[in-house]
Amino acid sequence: MQLPRPPRLAALARRAERPLAGVGVLALTAAGALAGLTPGVSSASSHREAPLIAGDPRADNTDVYAFVSPDNPDTVTLIANWIPFEEPNGGPNFYPFADDARYNIKVDSDGDGKPDVTYTWSFTSHYRDDANQFLYNTGVVNSLDDATLNFRQTYTLTVTGPDGATKTLLKNVPAAPSNVGKASMPDYASLRKQAVLGLPGGGQTYAGQADDSFFLDLRVFDLLYGGNLKESGHDTLTGYNVNTIAIQVPKKDLALKGDSTRNPVIGVWSTTDRKGAVVAQDKGGEDKGGEGKETAGKETAGKEDGAGWRQVSRLGNPLINEVVVPIKFKDAFNGLTPDKDHTVTPVVDKVKDPIVPKLVQSIYGIPAPAAPRNDLVEIFLTGVCKACGGPIQADLNSQLLNADVSKDRFVPSEELRLNMSVPPAAAPNRLGVLAQDLAGFPNGRRLADDVVDITLQAAEGAAQTGKLVPALAAGDGVNTNDHAFDKTFPYVALPNTAAVNQAVSDTPGGGVAAGLGGLSLSRFPIAGATALGGGVLLTAAAVLALRRRHSA
Repeated sequence: MQLPRPPRLAALARRAERPLAGVGVLALTAAGALAGLTPGVSSASSHREAPLIAGDPRADNTDVYAFVSPDNPDTVTLIANWIPFEEPNGGPNFYPFADDARYNIKVDSDGDGKPDVTYTWSFTSHYRDDANQFLYNTGVVNSLDDATLNFRQTYTLTVTGPDGATKTLLKNVPAAPSNVGKASMPDYASLRKQAVLGLPGGGQTYAGQADDSFFLDLRVFDLLYGGNLKESGHDTLTGYNVNTIAIQVPKKDLALKGDSTRNPVIGVWSTTDRKGAVVAQDKGGEDKGGEGKETAGKETAGKEDGAGWRQVSRLGNPLINEVVVPIKFKDAFNGLTPDKDHTVTPVVDKVKDPIVPKLVQSIYGIPAPAAPRNDLVEIFLTGVCKACGGPIQADLNSQLLNADVSKDRFVPSEELRLNMSVPPAAAPNRLGVLAQDLAGFPNGRRLADDVVDITLQAAEGAAQTGKLVPALAAGDGVNTNDHAFDKTFPYVALPNTAAVNQAVSDTPGGGVAAGLGGLSLSRFPIAGATALGGGVLLTAAAVLALRRRHSA
């Protein structure tokens, strides 16, 4: 039984019912119908999630992670990935960051939907010889300074504080290159180590290539595995890379007023800015009726900031723009700032009455929880707290828990919220908070958190009941990444180098150099395949091997 809400909290709850927001992340399994995905143009988390950004992969932010550093718990690690579906053998130009973009990780410590701290990476490309060479590297590369590394990138890192003042932390420092292959870069781990740089005042950062950290079976879009859960269990992202930016900083650098004890909760998201880019605009399209008085589609997405920069990509919680925002508004959402989320109405009905539970009910007969789903609003828009106006009576990760937050300025907004006072788990559980591991998603997001299974369970009401839905306990059957994550910063796995469609007989040696993280036997690579009831090991011994992976 719940006590009546005080008037202010009731008003806050009413505001929370309106936003666009990340609640719709739980429409995960309906995304195929919404986006019309096809093989080869598959989508994961925020990979190719909107029409315009799909044509600009270097600006396309795929995933964001935020967690208390397990080996350095006085710090927080923030990671953002860009450029989805990097096929490792994509030479000769491979996968540089864009010179004409700004890559940002933003932090909201007071809950007003606006950044209080912004870290910005700006890249510059350099060729040693672009008149007489076409090669990325002209010989073996053992150092970021080697003359054999024909193409190089450097970057400048700045931080902008709550007062708007910007400070340069690093200038013209090297990023790690794309992993060309074993012959060219026999020790990529050493190159990565050279690219991990210390920051003034404490902390460190990394920019370079990595294995794609996200894992899931994208065949979910075939109407929930064709109505047969036995078809799940294949990690669609095995073998692909991304470009990673990571930063590890003391908690005080992110907390409101620099006090992580009084104000431990932060909201995190990342953006990409392009100079002068117009992302989306209302051109008087066909659909004129019934979309609400305020819509993101009525203005140019990504307002110019005075210096000519426009936001063209945005990502906080995984899967949001991809699976909840209607196609008409996807580009506009990428240009929207979180403080505006609570004013956007076109998808409110879909948020409050999500598609996934109805789809699951129609295919598998599992009853859909009753709408309106205020539990989902709380999880993804306000954070979870007893005073947040939702049905989850727990204090977890809302900025309303910060002692110095002005309650009148707090607005529901789509952010990845992290309570920095929750210590790293001694034995992390892939299901995070749903498995009583309070250091996991949706309290921040660790690399190994199984956000697909978590959101599917939440869509089916697990956050309200406190119990997993037994019929969906196995989720998509993909419980871990294809490579183990590192135990030290930047934690992401080393990048693959074997072609994703490469035949087994053409993969000598295995290992990271062959794109399989060292899982090999003689000339045949081995990878794990996750099944519903648990993991089993398969040996790839056919002409064309399916790369699969170890279950948790």
